[in-house]
Amino acid sequence: MQLQELVLCATTPSLSNPGPGSIALHDIQTGATLASFKQTSAGPHCTAVAHTRDGQGGFMLAAQPDKSIMNVYNFQKDQLALKIVLPEKLSCIAVDPRGEFCAAGTSQGRLYIWEIASGIMYNAWDAHYRQVGVLRFTQDSAALLSGSEDSAVNVWSVSRLLDDSTQNELPAPYTTLSDHTLPITDVVVGAGAFPRCRVLTASVDHSVKVWDLESKSLLTTFHFPRPVSTLAWDSTERLFFSASPDGFIHQVNLFRQRDDKLSRTMEAVGGAGSTDVIRITDEDQQAARKRLIAVDQPVMSMTISLTSSLLLVGTASGLVHSYDIASHQLLRTISTHKGLSIAHLQTMLKPPDLVGHVSLSLSAGNPADSRDTIPVRTVAPFQRMRDPKMREAHEVAVMLPPSLTWVLQKPVPAFFDYPVDELLRDHASFVPTSGVQPSGVSLQTRVSELESEVVRLREQLGRAKSINDTMWETVVQRVVAESREKAQEGEEMDRQKRARV
Repeated sequence: MQLQELVLCATTPSLSNPGPGSIALHDIQTGATLASFKQTSAGPHCTAVAHTRDGQGGFMLAAQPDKSIMNVYNFQKDQLALKIVLPEKLSCIAVDPRGEFCAAGTSQGRLYIWEIASGIMYNAWDAHYRQVGVLRFTQDSAALLSGSEDSAVNVWSVSRLLDDSTQNELPAPYTTLSDHTLPITDVVVGAGAFPRCRVLTASVDHSVKVWDLESKSLLTTFHFPRPVSTLAWDSTERLFFSASPDGFIHQVNLFRQRDDKLSRTMEAVGGAGSTDVIRITDEDQQAARKRLIAVDQPVMSMTISLTSSLLLVGTASGLVHSYDIASHQLLRTISTHKGLSIAHLQTMLKPPDLVGHVSLSLSAGNPADSRDTIPVRTVAPFQRMRDPKMREAHEVAVMLPPSLTWVLQKPVPAFFDYPVDELLRDHASFVPTSGVQPSGVSLQTRVSELESEVVRLREQLGRAKSINDTMWETVVQRVVAESREKAQEGEEMDRQKRARV
């Protein structure tokens, strides 16, 4: 199986094209359409994806803007799999990285959280004073961040939201990021487990702020000449892109070369706290040319490729531009959705169970149809109100990993079995390196070197133990001999005293 990166693109009707939107998967290198899912018109931040993993097929959720309906799709067929009736219209949704919980926000500032496999509503509460515009989970699914038009970003502990003992209490946020003055437009969570991670927040007040969740503090504020509508953050947190509604994208580097003639070291930008404000201006044309991308169309969504080499930009006219991050050169444009608005963009590896491209066995072998080998992950209809009885029962369908299937007395690997040689080959082709490519021979050589190193260390440890034992015996014998001498001297002195008497 060759690893292949795809672009997931969700469209919504525009003023020039009021027709229905769709969710499509495109090849990131050629722009070719690999799959398309119709009958959806989800707006910004209203599309969420759970990837194929742990022996179960992934799915996509799309909250419809004109009705309290959520569409459910899976990768194995291009038709609508399920329609979920919601308690009210949603303004944004999010699925945690494990694909277990779905969070949703409304225009009234209310938040919901459901368990996807059972449909149980774990919590529903008034989290903000105005509409919730964006929801994000941390990478370890431990916290949920909600950005609202009330200019605040609340951070919620997921374990507290799911706790049975706090169901009759109004949830309290772990912290509130409240330094913005106008509505929040986007939130991006960095790498790391909660709370040891950083967060970017964007607002209409022309600013992007960097927060540290562990210390609950503001690190740096970047001020832009225009309102900020969407963000894209590099996975290594070296830089981020900030887009404005009028089509200008600024690149902001979070590291810079230290002004020292004797060394060429890099240092972090900002970090001085709430007083640290860095202004990004367009006055210096030469500097602006290096960090500014002019799209000439309203930017609706952005994302960075898995290799951190491409910036993908979705516009209000339905175009998806692909830029080289190093040079800002426009490489290609996907115009399949021209006339619609690109509401959601993200990159992902090609699912092995994608409709029309089914490759459920990662190794060559059984050519028979193996669609039934990978089951679709269960998505139950969501509850419209909390039901304590269902929570007590809490029945969830869990798919155990399949074992080896015996066909004609020969073991056939399950679809997720990935031979080491094939994994190394695919990794080398997907992320090329400038050095020597990994191979079985080099790995075996490295293993032999490590084994010889272990033998050598064991010999040194044995010698060290023998030296230690010798030193210990010597010290003990010396102490015993000294104590005997002192005892003998004491006895001799006692004898002399008795003789004098």
